[in-house]
Amino acid sequence: MNPAARSAPRAAGAADWRDVPLAPVVLFFGPEDFIASRAVDGLRKKLRAQNPDLELTTLDAAGYTAGRLGMIASPSLFSEPKLIEVANLAAMTDDFLIDALAYLADPAPDVTVALSHSGGTRGKKLLDALKAAGAPRIECLALKKDQDKATFVGAEFGLAKRRIDAGAVRALVAAVGANLSELAAACQQLISDTTGMVDTDAVDKYYGGRVEATAFKVADAALAGNAPVALSTLRHALATGVDPVPLVAALAMKIRQVAKVHSARGSSAQLASDLGMAPWQVDAARRDAGHWTGEALVAAIKALAEADAQVKGAAKDPVYAVERAVTLIATSARR
Repeated sequence: MNPAARSAPRAAGAADWRDVPLAPVVLFFGPEDFIASRAVDGLRKKLRAQNPDLELTTLDAAGYTAGRLGMIASPSLFSEPKLIEVANLAAMTDDFLIDALAYLADPAPDVTVALSHSGGTRGKKLLDALKAAGAPRIECLALKKDQDKATFVGAEFGLAKRRIDAGAVRALVAAVGANLSELAAACQQLISDTTGMVDTDAVDKYYGGRVEATAFKVADAALAGNAPVALSTLRHALATGVDPVPLVAALAMKIRQVAKVHSARGSSAQLASDLGMAPWQVDAARRDAGHWTGEALVAAIKALAEADAQVKGAAKDPVYAVERAVTLIATSARR
């Protein structure tokens, strides 16, 4: 019997992409290519650990022709276990749908089929059949919130048995968090090239020049009421080609976080849960909130709304708009 079959869950449901369960058929569902790639690779490594002679075949569901799945899944001369990786399920041909439904009703022994679907409802008939059959579903969703990206960074370091402090996590997410594969690569570089606890100095050494990191340096100085540092950092950023849009976005994000915690009561963990923030974000926002009155926050929010419109085309001089917003915020905060 296929060892994957013995391990298959009885009911369908989402599983952890870092620890894909063994089963005759596994669905990788969602638009985040990096997570899907890592998850499929994890499944491949599990199967190869059980049998180094695992036979691997890849198929493209978008260009599939009838009969291929059954032919590949059929027992080979030496009966080696097989892994069949199928991409582009969202664009599957009618032939693939027919063959996949037939295969699902009677999976071949010693064969694992990994199906990758980019998300959405295309191929719903097969998706429903996979759910009814109890096939594991691995969610491969984009990590859009900074809190989710911070959790990702923590997990990467945890798997390597390394530590990274909260400030360094925040700095790394700010610097390279726009792309998950870049964020993962940055984690691996820091893990490989540093020793001991990774702190903000280490992150700044490797990634301090990134646009997002520069934007947050401006925002941090402005919200702390340090106008000279905020303006000098801003002018350096603009002189080196940083666009005003992410600068205003960083300021707006920081101000919103301060506004959320300004009059809130409770532990960092409780507020993080209530406000949709990471605990370290709550702590940082609380530190910044000490520099602000409610009236000053309202004025800053209005100024940033105006600056946001101006840097996106409502004004002829977006540089002046962002300088004016940074000056107003930095001079409104109490030092």
